[in-house]
Amino acid sequence: MLVHPVIERDPMAATVSAISETTRIYTRFDSVRTRTLYLCRGLTAEDMMVQSCAEASPAKWHLAHTAWFFESFVLREFLPGYQVFNEDFAWLFNSYYQSFTAFPEKRLRASFSRPPLDEVLRYRTHVDEGVRRLLENGAPAEALRRIELGLNHEEQHQELLLTDILHAFFTNPLKPAYLEGNTEVNAAETSQALEFVRFDGGLREVGHGGGGFGFDNEMPRHKTWLEPYRLATRLVTCEEFAEFMADGGYSRAELWLSAGWDAVQREAWRAPLYWSEHDGEWRVFTLRGEQTLEALRSAPVSHVSYFEADAYARWAGYRLPTEFEWEAAVEGSPVEGNLLESGRLVPVAEDECARWFGNCWQWTASAYLGYPGFQPLPGSLGEYNGKFMSGQMVLRGGSCVTPRAHIRSTYRNFFSPETRWQFSGIRLAAL
Repeated sequence: MLVHPVIERDPMAATVSAISETTRIYTRFDSVRTRTLYLCRGLTAEDMMVQSCAEASPAKWHLAHTAWFFESFVLREFLPGYQVFNEDFAWLFNSYYQSFTAFPEKRLRASFSRPPLDEVLRYRTHVDEGVRRLLENGAPAEALRRIELGLNHEEQHQELLLTDILHAFFTNPLKPAYLEGNTEVNAAETSQALEFVRFDGGLREVGHGGGGFGFDNEMPRHKTWLEPYRLATRLVTCEEFAEFMADGGYSRAELWLSAGWDAVQREAWRAPLYWSEHDGEWRVFTLRGEQTLEALRSAPVSHVSYFEADAYARWAGYRLPTEFEWEAAVEGSPVEGNLLESGRLVPVAEDECARWFGNCWQWTASAYLGYPGFQPLPGSLGEYNGKFMSGQMVLRGGSCVTPRAHIRSTYRNFFSPETRWQFSGIRLAAL
């Protein structure tokens, strides 16, 4: 939820502040909504129907669902006289909000040939016009908070849209590229040496403390004790992970957690997702098409599960950091790195020390649980994060497809430990 500053005593100052906040959200709304369409600019209607794995959704569904969020939680409640675009969309494009309405099984989203794409685009326009009208007429504070939540929700779906497109194109026998060209994508000639930064630990405060947007799962801010620790200044590279593979990493049960070893055997893992071997040479499929491993050797390894990250860390003689070690180390650092705005859409070699954000989400050793005193949002919006606090692991730091405005040191991403279709990588930790 959006945490507002204390209202000033001067009523005129409070009015100016409210106008300023509305203007900021209006501008941000246009920017976020436009970017989603921009990310689809090179896709055909056929591309936007593909649902290539259980975790993914078709691009057309992402377009509709992000409009559904604003219609369902903002316009229906706060815009007087609002006319819903299509009554069936309330359940058709619901994702998982059980208390809002029933919804189709996720695996069926690729069967939504109707409504057609042009109708989905009209739906977005209809919703956009409603939100703009609400803002122009003076949206109440709760409506502003929900619009801000909806914009952060849409930024999550921008990232998901790109990860889903990557998987869809990978499964296409033609291996099409989402973007052509390798400008500023190929790795550096040599990797930066693996170095570690030491942190003293002690009693630290973690979690979102106000002063801007934060999801409910980032709150409340609280104290935690950390022993002294060290974090690597960069992520593990493709070249380093290939050494783990060459040393039999995928065939050595002693390196793996029991559930991880089961996943290796069941799924026949022998390399990260999107790696394939051709005539003895490894290649990596990216949003810019297929690349040789040699070209990406100094880039961070991506699309590995928590199980693979944990096994690699054990093989290398290190461990994964906890989410609180990561946050305490990063707090106060500028949000800089290879994020969505770079336009690369591929992890690239890190040429500066302690580049904490971007390239790949970083698996931590922490289970995704509520903080002490955690309270989900009221109503259906309480299903956004809280009900997934079981069987998931926390990732930190954002990726090459994460919008810069979306990420911060307290941001908690979470996925099941076998997940590989996300841009997920490895940062090592040690005592």
